[in-house]
Amino acid sequence: MSELRTTAFRRNELLEELLTELNADLWPSEERLIAQQDIGFSYPLILVMGPLRSGTTLFMQWLANTGLVAYPTNLLSRFYQTPIIGAKIQLLLTDPRYNFRNELGEFIQQVEYHSENGKTRGVLAPNEFWYFWRRFLADPARDVWMDEELKQSMDTRTMLAELSGMMRVFQRPFAAKGMLFNYNIPFLDTVLDKVLFIQIKRDIATNVASVLEARKRQLGSESVWYSFEIPEYELLKNLDPIVQTAGQVCSINKAIEYGLVNVMKSRKLVINYEDFCSDPESIFQQIKQKLNLGQAHSYQGPASFDLSRKPDPFLEIAVHRAIERFI
Repeated sequence: MSELRTTAFRRNELLEELLTELNADLWPSEERLIAQQDIGFSYPLILVMGPLRSGTTLFMQWLANTGLVAYPTNLLSRFYQTPIIGAKIQLLLTDPRYNFRNELGEFIQQVEYHSENGKTRGVLAPNEFWYFWRRFLADPARDVWMDEELKQSMDTRTMLAELSGMMRVFQRPFAAKGMLFNYNIPFLDTVLDKVLFIQIKRDIATNVASVLEARKRQLGSESVWYSFEIPEYELLKNLDPIVQTAGQVCSINKAIEYGLVNVMKSRKLVINYEDFCSDPESIFQQIKQKLNLGQAHSYQGPASFDLSRKPDPFLEIAVHRAIERFI
């Protein structure tokens, strides 16, 4: 997929090579930490689920700034194979408690509310962490797995140990995008002992418009498939871009809704993106309640966020016609 991206979105191959070498060098030490690690979680894992371009990046930036959770940063993502060590390095470089006479003060920063196709800026800005999640899959190049396949082949022992290890280093819940596993919520629900699934839902026409814009920006054409393949890909791949994108977003929403049906109420939260933007403090209180945090944290964030776009009325009509095929 990297070769299809416009120049601004292509991978930095020198960086990829260096990170591969660095993680390999650190792996023997990480392996020892994993062997010592209890796979039971001290804190809940928060997984943000939803379609592409549904507002999950803004939500993660906001959640990062609340101070309620630890999360995969752009710095931590560099240590995708050795995240427990990476978490300790991040504390050393960025935690004010370890900032001796402001030697490393430039690392301590507030997360900006800015991103480009999910890519954020800044050392402590949230990262999608896909390299980390794909490590545990038997075939990391694939985007679609049945739950039974994951039960048989996924390295859940290492995944749980590393998630547990990061939470012990940071001493707080860990929140991350889980959209790679939008279709595997029942499997994850059985594997994770402490989890909160947060589903982000956005107005469908706005969501589709955002996907089409992202396709043009990152791939040069709104006709090119963008983001993970999904089980419905073969049915959608030759359709008109608006119909295809509406089908992509609708299919993901339906898969998440289906996956959450049998998840205990205490382990799930559905958030409408528009409600979040109009009153983020109410969402903050709901998350605190789900995490049983009591009165320990007060809300210090924005009172609201501007809704970034309204779709063209003609596009909105076309989208609503298209989604009738997928309801």
